[in-house]
Amino acid sequence: MAGVAEQAVSERIWARDESLWGGPGVPEIGNRLGWLDIADRMEGELADLNAWVDEVHAAGFTNTLLLGMGGSSLGPEVLGLSFDKPLGMLDSTDPAAVLAAVDPEDVAKTMFIASSKSGGTLETKSHFKHFFELSGENAEQFAIVTDPGSPFEALAKEKRLRRIWLADPNIGGRYSVLSFFGLVPAALAGVPVGAVIEQAIAAAESCRAEENNPGLLLGGKLGELSLAGRDKLTFIVDPPIDSFGLWVEQLIAESTGKHGKGILPVAGEPVPAAASVPAVYGDDRVFVHIASSVTPLAENAAAADALEAAGQPVFRLTAAGPADLGRLMFLFEFATAVVGHVLEINPFDQPNVQEAKDATNAVLESGNVDAPYDDLSALTALVASSAPPNYLAIHGYLKPSSDFDQAIDKLRARLRAKTKCATTFGYGPRFLHSTGQLHKGGPPTGNFIQLVHDDDEDVAIPGESFSFRTLKHAQAIGDLQALQKHGRPVVRLELKGDPAAAVRELTNQLDD
Repeated sequence: MAGVAEQAVSERIWARDESLWGGPGVPEIGNRLGWLDIADRMEGELADLNAWVDEVHAAGFTNTLLLGMGGSSLGPEVLGLSFDKPLGMLDSTDPAAVLAAVDPEDVAKTMFIASSKSGGTLETKSHFKHFFELSGENAEQFAIVTDPGSPFEALAKEKRLRRIWLADPNIGGRYSVLSFFGLVPAALAGVPVGAVIEQAIAAAESCRAEENNPGLLLGGKLGELSLAGRDKLTFIVDPPIDSFGLWVEQLIAESTGKHGKGILPVAGEPVPAAASVPAVYGDDRVFVHIASSVTPLAENAAAADALEAAGQPVFRLTAAGPADLGRLMFLFEFATAVVGHVLEINPFDQPNVQEAKDATNAVLESGNVDAPYDDLSALTALVASSAPPNYLAIHGYLKPSSDFDQAIDKLRARLRAKTKCATTFGYGPRFLHSTGQLHKGGPPTGNFIQLVHDDDEDVAIPGESFSFRTLKHAQAIGDLQALQKHGRPVVRLELKGDPAAAVRELTNQLDD
């Protein structure tokens, strides 16, 4: 394939040339390019958005809870964390997580934002029903972010909710962070979204350049490396934007992981000491080091240097502060569109995502949410059979917690040390809206570990015949069945007692 510069790929992207990705006449190309100029258009919406935020605060709402999945939640989550303005967010169907989302004493002071492009997202609809009932059906406490004409818009009008934010329907969920989907909840949490938009506009301008176009160069190289077998894109990111991987992994995995091709984004994997670098990585990796130009993290820089010295490809980027997320987010959106061209796939569709949803619905209709669990020997055998280019994906169906995150970090480090495989982790069901597409549609190199834990609580879903616990188990079994349908090896384990302690014990047993 001729180089992307020679093919005038950048100019063709800006001209919205659908033939770059197999069009025209292909669904989800021509109506998915609104992200190219959304930052310019959002700049004109900031005054209205900021006035609404002031209105909400003046009305006495001191808390925010975002109800959303995937592209409706990951972007604002990263913006909030990076600016140290964390927003309340619920993208779990675990009953304990639902109960912990809002302190009962704070319900009346909470503004709920239900966010769904399609307006039909099962998890978000269920969350809305629960909290709308919990609020006493106080419509003044609810805002909706959705596409025009969606069921959510109709619901908001019927219930006379406080505000309806209609987003550009010509943007896919994972490219929507710079639209109302990302900006409304982030602004309500206190993020200076104007600064983010300013950086995004500058990034868009740089990605128009005929020479030294950063998005074109990055996307072209990542695509070429993927075709050469280096398809595990590993992020090493300095604070305060070290949560960046939560957003970018959906963008890359869902955009590129299809038709047996794709790039696996590896976010949040523990960074080893520089001296250990050659021993723990295979030759299927490529690295992106995003260093802070203000407070660089020496350990990350040393690891990046050691990776280069060991012959690993390393892309080095810098960030001047959290507002630079606007630049980085647009940069990776543009680069991902370029990767799609290089891999000869459509980076805007998600042909396998519906499989897990359909399987979940079938399980719910059957009423049977019991599936057998494996034992330690099955995990040991899976690990023993894993080596690059395999990757090990861990999925946790339970209440998220920092203690569990720390336990998973140690498990990932142990698995990597034993196998040299890239490792990923995602809470269920959020990863189904993020990396789930690549798991089924991407290269058949994934080995999967499903971890399931239950607390004592359950929560009913108003108007539904199933509860949140039933929904969580149906989603776990549905994904299990979808993976098995594609011939992916899966080990399913039950975590008993304290889940973090159970994972630590699991890690210790792998050492035996």
